[in-house]
Amino acid sequence: MGSLATLLWLVNVVLDTGGQLAFKAAASDPQDGEGLQRWKHMFGRPWLWLGIACYVLEFVAWIAFLSLVPLSQGVLLGSINIVALMVAGRILFRERLTPLRVTGMLLVSAGVAVVGAGT
Repeated sequence: MGSLATLLWLVNVVLDTGGQLAFKAAASDPQDGEGLQRWKHMFGRPWLWLGIACYVLEFVAWIAFLSLVPLSQGVLLGSINIVALMVAGRILFRERLTPLRVTGMLLVSAGVAVVGAGT
């Protein structure tokens, strides 16, 4: 994989993870309320808009990345987002990493490493 493809891959991982974390932050305010009030509160928070911006930029980075690598490899390499998100969720939101989840993360990481080594 070339240096531009690697850079676009890393940008994609950062933007996807950042977008997911921003959405989680927007949706996890305990003062949100219920129903329509909750949605109004979320739309007023910058986290929601940061998440949307990350996803728009990620879409551009993803298309650019896929233009440089075969689709089958690109999708498999994109799977590392799952690992980045689980680690970030643990650090920022104190989400649990059970032995089964850690095993899954290791398997995904191994798969990405194998695919990455073959490009």
